Amino acid sequence: MGRIPTAELSRYLLYGQLSRRGCLRGGITRISTTSALRQSRFFSTQIDTPAGAAPANVPLTPLRKELKEQAKALKASGKKKKKNSDNQTVPGWELTVGIEIHAQLNTARKLFSPAATSFNDTPNSHVALFDVAMPGSQPLFQAETLIPAVRAALALNCTIQPISRFDRKHYFHWDQPAGYQITQYYHPFARDGRVMLYARDGIAAEDGECIEIGIRQIQMEQDTAKTTAVPGNVHWLDFNRVGVPLIEIITLPEIHHPATAAALVRKVQMLLNSVDACVSGMETGGLRADINVSVRRVQDIATGKLGTRTEIKNLSSFKAVEDAIIAERDRQIAILEAGGVVLGETRGWSLGNTETRRLRGKEGEVDYRYMPDPDLGPVVIGEDLVQHLKGTLGVLPDAEIDELIELYGLTTKDAMSLIQLDNGARIQYFYNVLDSLEERLRAAGSASPNSDSPAGQRHALLAANWCLHELGKLTEVSADLGMTPDGECNVPSVDLAAILFHLHRREITAKVAKELLWAVFRGQIPRGKVTQAIEADDLWFNELSEQDYAELADKVVEGEDKVLAEFLRFKQGKIKAYPQGKLMFLVGKIMRAGPEGRMDPESAKRVLRDRIEHVYLPHMEGQ
Repeated sequence: MGRIPTAELSRYLLYGQLSRRGCLRGGITRISTTSALRQSRFFSTQIDTPAGAAPANVPLTPLRKELKEQAKALKASGKKKKKNSDNQTVPGWELTVGIEIHAQLNTARKLFSPAATSFNDTPNSHVALFDVAMPGSQPLFQAETLIPAVRAALALNCTIQPISRFDRKHYFHWDQPAGYQITQYYHPFARDGRVMLYARDGIAAEDGECIEIGIRQIQMEQDTAKTTAVPGNVHWLDFNRVGVPLIEIITLPEIHHPATAAALVRKVQMLLNSVDACVSGMETGGLRADINVSVRRVQDIATGKLGTRTEIKNLSSFKAVEDAIIAERDRQIAILEAGGVVLGETRGWSLGNTETRRLRGKEGEVDYRYMPDPDLGPVVIGEDLVQHLKGTLGVLPDAEIDELIELYGLTTKDAMSLIQLDNGARIQYFYNVLDSLEERLRAAGSASPNSDSPAGQRHALLAANWCLHELGKLTEVSADLGMTPDGECNVPSVDLAAILFHLHRREITAKVAKELLWAVFRGQIPRGKVTQAIEADDLWFNELSEQDYAELADKVVEGEDKVLAEFLRFKQGKIKAYPQGKLMFLVGKIMRAGPEGRMDPESAKRVLRDRIEHVYLPHMEGQ
């Protein structure tokens, strides 16, 4: 192949014009260069339809319809799909999984150019000459990208290497204009990490209470262009993403259950978010996973030799990780049991599928022609920088979850939800609300909790419940709470704290508190004016007296002899369980019979239970 003239390269990189001469002649790829596409700042790639393929104008089937059709076909076949929790092992076989996780670093600049990292700006508006491999351009390592990378490696308990180097990984694809990707294959910046997974992280029951997964290495590398498929076999290319800094986290092949693999990816995302190393999570495309899967017979474990592995590329959800591993494991076992041979290949997975699909043969080290990058020197990381970053990591998720459970009395599920929601911003919002609430309680001289709750937990549980569940209900009408990394949203933390302060002191009812929350969310109450709004509309809780509750209780139990008989049977030992349902039935009658806005269910229940034990039952026994 002769030299390609610079003018030809320029036409390809800037305008999408690709020569049909030489080794590219007869290829299947052609670049659309209409002025309309150029004006939109997108590069467009159009793929010729292979012979025998469906025509381009065939209407696409909606995903929801496809899933329904697949469910019908599965039902018609008489096969039952196992629940994942019951499908972690196959008798006689061992599954082995290794994972490669790609995460986008939280930086302002790209890895080898000063262009800004942008995800929502005009396509192709942040592209430096080196990003599109303009002849004569050189990579310039942006030192600031190293900070979040090292923080991520420390959170994953890795050893930071004092010297690391960059390599070129060669392959040709339209999303990689240089024809190679710069990565750290031979000399990564971090090695020998580990991640502890616990039962609360969602690991398979077969792994017990905890399991440690080793990390072989973490390497820095550049991202490719963003490809967007549109009708008509056209693919749009946005080079804003070219050169965006990534880290690739490579685990050891120590995972043997699909649920544990999904739990590991979820845990890694949580750790990266906790140290502010990455821009977003799996649900928004900031983290992607490639899964390596192999199986072997149990009797072959002693040999130490693993089965032939296949790679499943670009899984973009935790459920996809687990489902794809199960499907590929079952496929490989079926091949081996039939006497076949598992081929080393790269496979794909789509939402709703029951099988993986072949993409291409598996590339190896020779195929990529790894070589040291001659344009980049070694990266030297000083021990002083490592120690400084280690000292500023803060509290990592496992320690924080333990604190939420032990100090504040949260359930494990609620503690983990607070940590994971909004990329870690929800837990910061909780702390902001709690701090403001406790400040109000101290000022009012009522910071002590109820005597029937552990010290310091009642108001914290109240804040956690509202930050999770009541705030979550707002998302039913608005997909975005406007949550910021510093823990603020469309409901200012000081306003939610004001609502909870009055609710905690029983100055307003739960119903009024929820109405105030919605009013704040809709902007109907100015910031910091919650108390004034309660005062203006006279929403204060003027609760009934003990005598009023007792009179209502006497009224509603009239004619409920059968219900009261259940309490008598419990007292006499004829039934073991206290008739809680009957009690709540009577409480409901009291709440409906009393004046709206002046009653508290807990007070009604307490008075009713007292009268059942000391008035109604003694009366029934005396008859």
